[in-house]
Amino acid sequence: MSIIIDTQALLWFLLDDPRLSEKARIRIETESDQVFVSPASLWEVAIKVSLGKYYLPIAFEEFWQSQLFINSFAILQISIDHTGKVAILPFHHRDPFDRLIIAQALVEDFPVVSIDEMFDKYDVSRIW
Repeated sequence: MSIIIDTQALLWFLLDDPRLSEKARIRIETESDQVFVSPASLWEVAIKVSLGKYYLPIAFEEFWQSQLFINSFAILQISIDHTGKVAILPFHHRDPFDRLIIAQALVEDFPVVSIDEMFDKYDVSRIW
């Protein structure tokens, strides 16, 4: 089964942060699951790095290329269907990055790994 991981959970996983739930960690590490990362997560981190709110120990591109490879994560490219879904989502959640991740999860019928309970207001299966 494939899953998509939101930005916060992704960073917590990569940084081995104890705030990541054990259930989420197990699902991310499960061999049978293909873990997808949205370009929205990369974009969100890039903005935070450029604003000085987040620091990466190596160059942005090198960090993501190595982490995606090491963890066998795939990028779920943004499609017209994904953005079309964003256009009709109710505004339970205002964060544009999370809205795209929610839309991708809905279109692809993937569970999403997230601590964010606002995701529950959409018809997505949330792993936490």
